[in-house]
Amino acid sequence: MIDDGSVDKTEDQARSGGAFVIRHDVNKGVGASFCTGLEYVLEKGFDIMVNIDGDGQFSPLDIPKLIDPIIEGDSDFVTASRFIDPKLTPDIPKIKRWGNQWMSMLISWLIGRRFYDVSCGFRSYSRETLMKLNLLGSFTYTQESFIDLAFKGVRIKEVPVKVKYFKNRKSRVSLNLFYYAFQTLKIILRSYRDYRPLRFFWSIAGLLMLISIFFSSILLVHYIRTGIFSGQIWSGFVGAFFFMNAIGFFLMGIIADILHRIRINQERILYKLKKLDSPKNADDTHRVRN
Repeated sequence: MIDDGSVDKTEDQARSGGAFVIRHDVNKGVGASFCTGLEYVLEKGFDIMVNIDGDGQFSPLDIPKLIDPIIEGDSDFVTASRFIDPKLTPDIPKIKRWGNQWMSMLISWLIGRRFYDVSCGFRSYSRETLMKLNLLGSFTYTQESFIDLAFKGVRIKEVPVKVKYFKNRKSRVSLNLFYYAFQTLKIILRSYRDYRPLRFFWSIAGLLMLISIFFSSILLVHYIRTGIFSGQIWSGFVGAFFFMNAIGFFLMGIIADILHRIRINQERILYKLKKLDSPKNADDTHRVRN
């Protein structure tokens, strides 16, 4: 269990129940807590990691549903889904349901595959998947991990589960829904920017270029009709402004793509280092040497 700097009796109760607890001295966020657990699993050489939210919404009895596809070799990353099966959809406020739907649609659009619940905190990962996973966001990990693993070609599967929803329960993750959405969107945009830099920056450049053409055409049409620039010359300056910005974002895309290629090599090196540090790899190396 990861205790993210709690100030109540969470740690004591968990230990009395037989749980092994890793404690943060201060609250670092859900994403940081997930990374702490990930590092512990890799350090100990476990084959599968299952993470589950500590709010009691998910049932530990559903863990076999998440690990069976990995054991059978059908998937590398399995996530529980609260919404993929309409019969199991929880009775939650409409604003939260709407937020989850749009977040799932956004992630699905970015990675090119339909998913129904990208914010679920009940998941399982193979060891190979964990070694490939690199997260930077400390606020949360749920959406970022989808983008990271999908762009790396990891096999992802959603399995339907039934959850308990506790009405009037205050979230310990965020102050309110809008704050959560803002923080999450920042993580998503940064992840997409890093993995699809050309598409990200050139889309912005294309939009700015269209705006530039629109304002420039106003000046052009005015000149064709009157033979003079005065009267609409402002539109020429506005068009030139957006044109220069479009060129800037176009060049930024090229530079970011170069950095992305460097990042790919760095992640490959990091993956190899994680494999070398693996306890199982160390045991195999020891046997070969002997």
